[in-house]
Amino acid sequence: MTKQFTVLEEDTLLPFLLSHVKNLSRNSIKSLLSKKQVSVNGKVITKFDHPLVPGQRVEIAAVGTTSVKPPFPILFEDDSLLVIDKPAGLLSIATEGEKVKTAYHQLTDYVKSKDPKARIFVVHRLDRDTSGLLLFAKREDVKRSLQEHWDDIVERRGYVAVVEGKPPQNLGTIQSYLHENKEHIVYSGGMQGGKKAVTNYEVLNENPTYSLLQIDLDTGRKNQIRVHMKDLSCPVAGDKKYGARTNPLGRLALHASELRIRRPDTGETLSFKVPAPRTFQRLFL
Repeated sequence: MTKQFTVLEEDTLLPFLLSHVKNLSRNSIKSLLSKKQVSVNGKVITKFDHPLVPGQRVEIAAVGTTSVKPPFPILFEDDSLLVIDKPAGLLSIATEGEKVKTAYHQLTDYVKSKDPKARIFVVHRLDRDTSGLLLFAKREDVKRSLQEHWDDIVERRGYVAVVEGKPPQNLGTIQSYLHENKEHIVYSGGMQGGKKAVTNYEVLNENPTYSLLQIDLDTGRKNQIRVHMKDLSCPVAGDKKYGARTNPLGRLALHASELRIRRPDTGETLSFKVPAPRTFQRLFL
């Protein structure tokens, strides 16, 4: 199926498409051009500055006829919330250097393909190279409630990590006050000006080089697990920024495996679990 539009006045292709296709972003429309999904009078056009004259017919393949599926699993979706299993290597939100290849952008295209007025709101983030459970809101009031009462709403945040070496105990808790310097490096320091961070861990498996840990957070601070593992002299494998010497998986060996929340709109408890990638376990075979 295609959508057709008739050109009524002189224009160029990208502005024309932006004014006629309301449910896709500028970058998504450019993607349609690069994927050869746009034609003018039956001829496929890929240049965004292609000139248009009155009477021409512009066709766009498959826009608005089916939902745009993002390239990662959607584990839960209703009118208020959306939970995904984010792959390692994908940003949660845009940075100065990358605007399109983000979970937020891809989910925005997904919801707008079903409803042009739909929106996605960021609730929390995972580092680019951390995989696992990531929660978004579909309503602004729900997003505000989640963020303003995050510590009360989140009943459990569980992670699985492969770390270098072995912690001093099989079961332990790390507590410190986290600070961030001008180079955006987070570190443990004194109480003044710091944010309290509490991390619980348990050793699940080990070999002479690595340990597999179950990690549960009492607080959710930026880079908290990575800093606390460094403080244990057991940096997360692949985490060069925080002292790792090895990278056996070609990525940061950290996975958000469990999330349990009491949703602010209904009071219902929602629980999600996703196992760590098999590559984590293969290090211990």
